[in-house]
Amino acid sequence: MSERRKTVTAWVGNVPVGSDHPIVVQSMTNTDTANAEATAIQVAQLARAGSEIVRVTVNNKAAAAAIPQVVQRLADVGIQVPIVGDFHYNGHILLREFPETARLLAKYRINPGNVGAGGQHDKNFATMIEVAREFDKPVRIGVNWGSLDQQVLARMMDENARAAAPRGGTDVMIDAMIVSALDSARFAEELGLAHDKILISAKVSSAPELWSVYRKLAAQCDYPLHLGLTEAGMGMKGMVASAAALAPLLQEGIGDTIRVSLTPEPGASRKLEVEVAQQILQSMGLRQFLPQVTSCPGCGRTTSSFFQELAQNIQNYIRDQMPVWKAQYPGVEEMQVAVMGCIVNGPGESKHANIGISLPGTGEDPRAPVYQDGQLLTTLKGPRIAQDFQELLEAYVQRRYGQGESVTR
Repeated sequence: MSERRKTVTAWVGNVPVGSDHPIVVQSMTNTDTANAEATAIQVAQLARAGSEIVRVTVNNKAAAAAIPQVVQRLADVGIQVPIVGDFHYNGHILLREFPETARLLAKYRINPGNVGAGGQHDKNFATMIEVAREFDKPVRIGVNWGSLDQQVLARMMDENARAAAPRGGTDVMIDAMIVSALDSARFAEELGLAHDKILISAKVSSAPELWSVYRKLAAQCDYPLHLGLTEAGMGMKGMVASAAALAPLLQEGIGDTIRVSLTPEPGASRKLEVEVAQQILQSMGLRQFLPQVTSCPGCGRTTSSFFQELAQNIQNYIRDQMPVWKAQYPGVEEMQVAVMGCIVNGPGESKHANIGISLPGTGEDPRAPVYQDGQLLTTLKGPRIAQDFQELLEAYVQRRYGQGESVTR
């Protein structure tokens, strides 16, 4: 793993973002922000799932007016996650017209391509930066290739067309995104916004283009960078695409905060994007959020679905327990759990875990040895194997982490 690219630290509410701090997971609501109750509920769900920053749409007066209610509802249930306002087209109006909203938001997201055309562009952008200065707020300058500043793109396309050896359109567009982001950041600083109040993102929906734009961007500035594959898609496609896009950059030390932009299934929880982002960081060894469950894929030796169900149940149990465990048992997120399906790799994997169970495969003796810290603890059998293992897991957490022991192995 490469050393993190050095950046300044930008504080988003009480969350530090930059190379001296862990990579931050963030997410975004998809409720109508004007519905303060629904928005507060979803923000709370995302925060409890592990989102450390949550962005909300602020697209009209009703949405802007609702922000104080959203923040108050969250405070009433003990949620203090930083709320970011996502502004497009009319942010200069809304931030001025609703000063309490401007004060309560932890950060403003500004898209240089959507702040106005012609002479209005700089004026509107300057208004938003002035508000950020007034309320001492950081700003994410978020460039997106679907809404790139057309003036910048047109100018650079014209320059490229006149060049002796014109480059491809994609290369020009990537450079235009970088120019738009960095020129906007410089303009913000000229307007008086502190250098450490600026974060930058430059999102595309293709992994190779994402690598290209962020590698170039990282080499030209020391602002914290927000990574994300925009419009990643739904389900497996979105998860795989996001992991493939983010992992190489993170491995190179590029990226200070991430979001996985999944399209949720109709009516589904928004929490999946948080869980995927956490798993990307955890799988790369960059952060630990919850105990890892090692489980085998199954084969002809495991024709029963019992071990699959147990692995799923244990994983769900751990995730459900983490809000309690995290508060009571420091270090529990480092724990390794194994749920294995047969005798081939089961005992070995279970011994390598902090606690693990090796279930009997097809035709094997219907007994399930449980290993704890490399030693055989007990052997389970009968209809209560699943419940007994869950109870052993809970007891292990209480004994091991309740005493504040080191969890290094």
